[in-house]
Amino acid sequence: MSLVFDDDERMLQDAAREFLAAESPVGALRALRDANDVTGFSRPLWAKMAEMGWAGILVPESHGGLGFAHAGAGILCEQMGRTLCASPFLATAVLGASLLTGAGSAAQQSALLPRVADGTLLLALPVDERARHDPLALATGARAADGGFRLDGAKTAVVDAQVAGMLLVAARSAGAPGEAHGISLFLVPAGTPGLRVERIASVDSRNLARVALDGVAVGADALLGPLHGGWPALERALDIGRCCLAAELLGVAGEAFARTVDYLRQRKQFGKAIGEYQGLQHRAATLFCELELARSAVLQALRAADDAQASLAAHASLAKAKAGATATLAVNEAVQMHGGIGMTDELDIGFFMKRAAAARTLLGDGYYHADR
Repeated sequence: MSLVFDDDERMLQDAAREFLAAESPVGALRALRDANDVTGFSRPLWAKMAEMGWAGILVPESHGGLGFAHAGAGILCEQMGRTLCASPFLATAVLGASLLTGAGSAAQQSALLPRVADGTLLLALPVDERARHDPLALATGARAADGGFRLDGAKTAVVDAQVAGMLLVAARSAGAPGEAHGISLFLVPAGTPGLRVERIASVDSRNLARVALDGVAVGADALLGPLHGGWPALERALDIGRCCLAAELLGVAGEAFARTVDYLRQRKQFGKAIGEYQGLQHRAATLFCELELARSAVLQALRAADDAQASLAAHASLAKAKAGATATLAVNEAVQMHGGIGMTDELDIGFFMKRAAAARTLLGDGYYHADR
């Protein structure tokens, strides 16, 4: 398993860094926040991403995608973390595309994946029903009715549900909360009677939503994967999402560290740069080491997804937990080493701190993944 990028991956990294620096700097997120934008991202920017193939990076070439390795999706997520780019990439291009590819029938894939790849269809994956991530605890019910299914329940903290054209809903068709058996997956188009989506603004200026399903009727062709047997595909899609989210956290941490080191070189006190003081040098060196450890864990998890290894779950949990802890350390150190201005809204460091806090808990925090 290679823990370095190959030539194609390095080219993708350089292109993504250049594109995002020009098209989606941190100031773009600040503008979205100040405008209280209900969409939560720039649609023209997403269209450009789709033109570059990013929306279909995990979509097979046979359905109009790039069919790139998962490491490529992680590369994009890391660069998005460095500029705090707000986009539907995680919900649609990672979670949604992975679940459709892993569980969808040939007809479902042919109908939906090309629209995902060209950026015209946005997806959302409503799973969690509690304040803390626990996908096995879902209790949303799915019962057979009129030749199809009726869905009843509620979901919380669903990424991009307010803009999604299709929801991939996890529901329980058998068994009890806590059991893997009995989980089924369903395609629910936006606007279906009985489906209600309520936007909530997250601390990191991104959009989440509460989703309520009150007698939502779907046909038999809405079933995604086997009845009662949706858990393996759902777990793998969540693990791929965790790997990519860990990569984004790595980008958040890396950019916070770079900005802090730059400030240590520029800020002077008592006639010399504060970076010359040994106490701050030691803290910066410690953070650098933590970043390198997190980088290895993240890339190893992405390689495990590429190789379809049975150990993906362990690698994904390790990467998510380590990247979350490292990002927390990086943003905390950034605020402290910037001094008083680190707490002001004028400085962008606060945006990195908020994104680290939100992304750390999304798809499971360190406690969840240590237990897992």
